[in-house]
Amino acid sequence: MAWLSLTLKTDSAHAEALADALLEKGAMSVDVDDADAGTEKEMPHFGEPGEPSIFGWKNSRVTALFEPGTDLAATAAECAGRAGIEAMPAFAQKEVSERDWVRLTQSQFEPMRISDRLWVVPSWRDAPDPDAIVLHLDPGMAFGTGSHPTTRLCLEWLERHIEAGESVLDYGCGSGILAIAAAKLGAGMTLGVDIDPQAVVAARYNAERNRVGVCFEDSSAKIEGCFDIVLANILSNTLKALAPAIRAHVRDGGHLVLSGILETQADDMISSYALNGISLTVSGTCEGWVCLAGTGAGS
Repeated sequence: MAWLSLTLKTDSAHAEALADALLEKGAMSVDVDDADAGTEKEMPHFGEPGEPSIFGWKNSRVTALFEPGTDLAATAAECAGRAGIEAMPAFAQKEVSERDWVRLTQSQFEPMRISDRLWVVPSWRDAPDPDAIVLHLDPGMAFGTGSHPTTRLCLEWLERHIEAGESVLDYGCGSGILAIAAAKLGAGMTLGVDIDPQAVVAARYNAERNRVGVCFEDSSAKIEGCFDIVLANILSNTLKALAPAIRAHVRDGGHLVLSGILETQADDMISSYALNGISLTVSGTCEGWVCLAGTGAGS
């Protein structure tokens, strides 16, 4: 049986109301994502620390799945009106064939080799190399499965540079993959923070599954002290806004590693952090993204 997919574009002010209206109209599922994802206009889902979370993005894409026979044009118009959208937004519709979605999803996440000794392996697969350091991680609500170039670049940096016993702060931890990898690679005290409560829950679960003693906390809590390594794999605009706060937790002689940065944004990011006392250089590139790394003053 073929299902019907309806996609509309709106803004963050109307995204939640539109999603609710679609569900009330009988949608079996509704997904909201960034219509500008993959471009320089891409935005983080959540606000800055201390500010309320925002549902949706400035340019939000709302996709709903309906049963066959649904009048999608009428549904789009009615739901837009319920959401308080004055002008009827552009919408797209298509048929979605019946599939085994669980198996299809799992097939997209194979064991992933990061380096000779580091792998990311989903729970439904066996580790290809029994002697490797394995991160057991499934795709979920929190960002970070190792498949995105920005995450992979950070994992590669950790595998090359981390030394036993070093303290680590993962700023914007998402799924916890970087903090968990650091612990498995020999880090000492390791802390991950995120503004998203769901990410903190997911990260704690992943740490338990991987049997590592990593602490994960909401980033609204005060972060005490400085660290040997500070990692931040978040979007460029957020990295710039948080530069003083992130820099403050890098000990003298410690390492700062930043990702979530497009190659075209690298020079601007380097200049921004130079004003905060850290000289960054490009440590790796992948598919148009860069990882920047530098050392705190006093080294």
